[in-house]
Amino acid sequence: MRELGRGFGYLVKGQRWVAQHGKRFGWGLLPGLVTLVLYAGALVALVLWGTDLVSWATPFADDWSGPWTGLFRGFLTALLFALALLLSVVTFTAVTLVIGEPFYESLSEQVDISVAGFAPESGLPLWREILISVRDSLRIVVRAVLWGVLLFGLGFLPVVGQTVIPVIGFLVTGFFLVEELTAVALARRGVRLRDRLALLRARKTLAWGFGAPLAVFFLVPFVAVFLMPGAVAGATLMARDLMGESTDDPDDPDDPDNSADPADPEGTAGDGAGVTGAAGGAPHPAGGGAPTGR
Repeated sequence: MRELGRGFGYLVKGQRWVAQHGKRFGWGLLPGLVTLVLYAGALVALVLWGTDLVSWATPFADDWSGPWTGLFRGFLTALLFALALLLSVVTFTAVTLVIGEPFYESLSEQVDISVAGFAPESGLPLWREILISVRDSLRIVVRAVLWGVLLFGLGFLPVVGQTVIPVIGFLVTGFFLVEELTAVALARRGVRLRDRLALLRARKTLAWGFGAPLAVFFLVPFVAVFLMPGAVAGATLMARDLMGESTDDPDDPDDPDNSADPADPEGTAGDGAGVTGAAGGAPHPAGGGAPTGR
């Protein structure tokens, strides 16, 4: 429960950080708005022409008697739209992060600077960072879609499908959201994708505390647009926690971590997963080290 609360706390701190830095918040909205327009256009097109698409894909049902043709194609149309909604939720963060790579990199760096006075750098040119971001995002989206299809199918099970499966779905979606968001800060520290996943698996409850509520909020795309800048800021603080770095913001008098025990200035005592937890348990350099890409 402590880790769940800590994860949710980073989500709140991130929203508070962007609220205190209004200019950063404004710029951070632009990528989400662009993504929202693109997704809204795609979903509207699906509503308008989804029935025609299903009819074209099922010519074998043209000669069915009675109401079966309409029922069958109506079910497939509803299923297609539901899968499109699921895919939009799963991919919204990845697409927004790719579109807004320069904006979110800058925002994440400012969070690091506000906490530590400096920001680790990958040393890679922007075009290289974008290519790596696209590659890793595709890998995560494929994993998330496979999980989504599996859970969607299990959702038809009686009782369990309407109770347990949705909860598991939010936990899985939240985990992948956290991976995408923390990648902005962790990639600058030279942490590869497989090591990022290992770090998060070692502290799953921390990731769930941040990601599961965010997954619920992200069901409403317009809400997701406004939460994205704060989510990136909060994920940067979480990334610092995963790397065993300080997460106290000296400029935030309301930050409860600023009143932590002086003997434990970083507030990491008792976590048991500071800088370890990556593949093989080897610590990661807090300063970024040599760039290794994502």
